[in-house]
Formats: sequence, structure tokens, C-alpha cells
Amino acid sequence: MSSMFGTAPAHRSRPRGKYLIAIGIALISLFSYLGTSSTNPLTGENQRVAISVDEEIALGLQSAPELTAQFGGVTTDTEAQARVTRLGAELVKAIGKDAPYRFEFTLLNDQKTVNAFALPGGKLFITEALYRLLPSDAEVAGVMAHEIGHVIERHAAEQMAKAQLSQGLTGAAVIATSDPYDPRSRNTSAIAALVGQFIIMSYGRKDELESDRWGVKLLHQAGYDPLALIQVMKVLRDASGGSEMPQFFSTHPSPEDRIQKIEQAIKEVQQDSARG
Repeated sequence: MSSMFGTAPAHRSRPRGKYLIAIGIALISLFSYLGTSSTNPLTGENQRVAISVDEEIALGLQSAPELTAQFGGVTTDTEAQARVTRLGAELVKAIGKDAPYRFEFTLLNDQKTVNAFALPGGKLFITEALYRLLPSDAEVAGVMAHEIGHVIERHAAEQMAKAQLSQGLTGAAVIATSDPYDPRSRNTSAIAALVGQFIIMSYGRKDELESDRWGVKLLHQAGYDPLALIQVMKVLRDASGGSEMPQFFSTHPSPEDRIQKIEQAIKEVQQDSARG
């Protein structure tokens, strides 16, 4: 016998077990993230990171050859590479402490991609396409000082820990909300993944502003005018209007926002210097 509302499909009686599994996965992911912490050897900050400093260095060494090849290999301009190496050494000295990282600065042969990036552990790269847009030593140093900031702050290790948390929570959400009999639930995985990506991108933007502050600090301590970093932002802004969009714009804050934050950081550095 059926009621006037029809007989409810048997599959609508969902087992509660999948919810318990989802909750378990979410809790394990959260506790794992909260329990993963380490003291930054340079800043003294307690951070949630997924790997040790030694593992960061090993990961950077392992990744460097493939990334170097991806961007056209090392530059053939030995004079330009020597300049990049010299400026990098000045910035490392300006850190003021013995860093546990193996800083190495490489100019890549890529003539089209406007980019610079740092691998965990201290391997830093700048493409010729960006390098050629920076005429002064201070501007080139500003780019590299920013990338050094990523290494010092262990942003890659933090991102790995956040990515693991996001992956665990995403998996839990998919298990809890999926229904193989309901076509509307088929997009659940894609939506959850998008949310996870948004979380990672948001943290990425925060990291960029943090590294800009390091750029200002290291430029000042190395004897360069930190205003050069503002000029770098203008170069990146102008470059974004061309056919080769700087790749980091997908996760970086806008140049205008960064310029405002850099100006504030410069004032703070100057005030500290005046008091000191």
C-alpha cells in the first residue's frame, strides 16, 4: 500500500555510518594540523608546518633541476648571473643571523615569463624576462629580498600543512554530502575542492604581503633604498597588461594593495631606524 505522497525510495534511508566516518576524518585532519608545530629558527615564531628544515632543503634540491629546465635553463649571460649572485649574498648577510638554509640565486633563461620564485630551503630564481625590466641593483635586490622572505617565513612548509588539512576536510565533506542516487550531489566534490583551493589562495596572498615586509627590511639593512620595491610593483603592474601575464598574479594581492602595504612598512622601518 502506498500513501497519497508515494512510497519513499529505500535508498533515502541513508546509513549514519558515513557521517561518523566523515567526522572521524575531519577530526583526525584537524588534530594532525594543530599538533604539527615547529619554532622558526630565524624568527622564533611558533608555526604549523608539515616538514623539518632539513626536509625543506632536500625538497628544494630535488625540485630545482626540473623547474630550471621548465624555465629554459640557467642564463647564458654570466655577467648578469654574477650580479644576481652578488646581490643575493648581500641580502643574506643582511639577515643578521646564520640561516640554516642553503641560499642560492639563479637567473633563468626564460625571456617571456615575468616571474620570480623561491623553493623551500633557499633556492631562489628570477627569469630574464623580469630581470631585464629591473635596471637598478636595488630593484633586482628587492625581488630577491621578497623571495628570501618566503624562505625565512617557511611559507612552503606552512602551505603543505594547510593543504593537508584542506584535503582532509574536503574528503570528509564529500563523504558526508554525497548521494550516488541524487544527480544534484555530483558537483559536491568539485565545490568542496574549490573551497579548499580558495583557502590556500587566501593564505598565499597573506604570505605575499608578509614577504614584502621582509623585502623592505632586507633592502634597508643591506643599504638599498626600500622605495625600489614600490618600483618593482609598478613594473609588475605594467607587465600584467601584456600578453604574458605574470604567473603569480593568480594568487598574489594586487600591485596597488601591495604598494600601500610597502609604503607602510617603509615608514615603520624608518621609524625604527630613527629610534635606534
